[in-house]
Amino acid sequence: MNLKGFLYILIPTFLFSSMEIALKIAGGQFNPIELNFIRFLIGGLALLPFTILYLKKNNVKISKSGWGRIALTGFVIVVVSMTLYQISIGMAKASVIAIMLSANPIFGLIIGFVFLKEKLSRTNVLALVLTLVGLLIIINPFHLSGAMGIMLGLLSSIIFGVYGVMSRVYGGKIGLNGLSMTCLAFLFGSGELGILMAISHIPAVASAIPSNFSQFSNIPYFQGISLQTLPLILYISVLVTGVAFGLYFLSMEKVGILQASLIFLVKPALAPVLSLLILGEAMTANTIFGIVVILLGSLVTLMGEKIAYRVMAIFRRNNPEAHQEVDELEIVKDKIENSELAKRRKATEEAVRDTLEAKKESQELPSED
Repeated sequence: MNLKGFLYILIPTFLFSSMEIALKIAGGQFNPIELNFIRFLIGGLALLPFTILYLKKNNVKISKSGWGRIALTGFVIVVVSMTLYQISIGMAKASVIAIMLSANPIFGLIIGFVFLKEKLSRTNVLALVLTLVGLLIIINPFHLSGAMGIMLGLLSSIIFGVYGVMSRVYGGKIGLNGLSMTCLAFLFGSGELGILMAISHIPAVASAIPSNFSQFSNIPYFQGISLQTLPLILYISVLVTGVAFGLYFLSMEKVGILQASLIFLVKPALAPVLSLLILGEAMTANTIFGIVVILLGSLVTLMGEKIAYRVMAIFRRNNPEAHQEVDELEIVKDKIENSELAKRRKATEEAVRDTLEAKKESQELPSED
């Protein structure tokens, strides 16, 4: 990996890892719903020039149903997932919520398996089990503190996994790349959230909201923005939301999906360290142990097949008597794979040949007058 590819991964890793810290600091100065609205509105606008360029370059025309899918995706990520996420940060440790959100790819695997019938390999199942065990260790249900914040953070991560699947499926149907789909979903989601914020100003609605949920009543739009808070808002909106997501999708194109996955592999370990240094949030023993388990789960997801092959190699070295059986199994496997490939190649060649012959015959037929 060259220096440019390394920076594609390093910069968003740091930005994503500092996200919860910046949001927790800003949370004391802004309404959490307002902060969510500002963040995704400015972040979406930061990505808009690249999206317009992509649409023009690829001549993408979005239909009414396509806009509907984008609007639904924006509602899921901005209005639902990130609103729960922002509220959870104010109720629990930033480091714990950061780890919760980092588990969203695993939840995406479950959702894809259940609803899209996507294949779930044994390594993915192992990664899923490790991640869930790590989350339970961090949550520590026997000595639970900040339970509501943790549960909201977990729910936010699950819904974020839903968003990831929706973005991938809908983006493919519409003809959008990841960055463009993200940009439009952010803008639509912030617009939808803005409408709900306006409804909160209706007197009948505002008076009906209980006093302990006052943050949902008369939600301001840009209150609290000043010369003192502007740098923090720009960091959260432009860098953490816009640049980080943009570089994340760019890294997938430039260095590959597996390498880009390192961003969420490192975040669970880096975020608690930054929280300790900046916010003074102490890391308990169970948090550290849970981080290690989640990192193992992420490592299995990233390098599952490589690990499997290494385990097989160790098994063969430590069990010479099983060497022959393993070789025989590999030979059978190779024969099956080769025969399947041969069948597919033959079928493809026949289909192409039939198509060419049909075109040739249609050109040779005399026209009927």
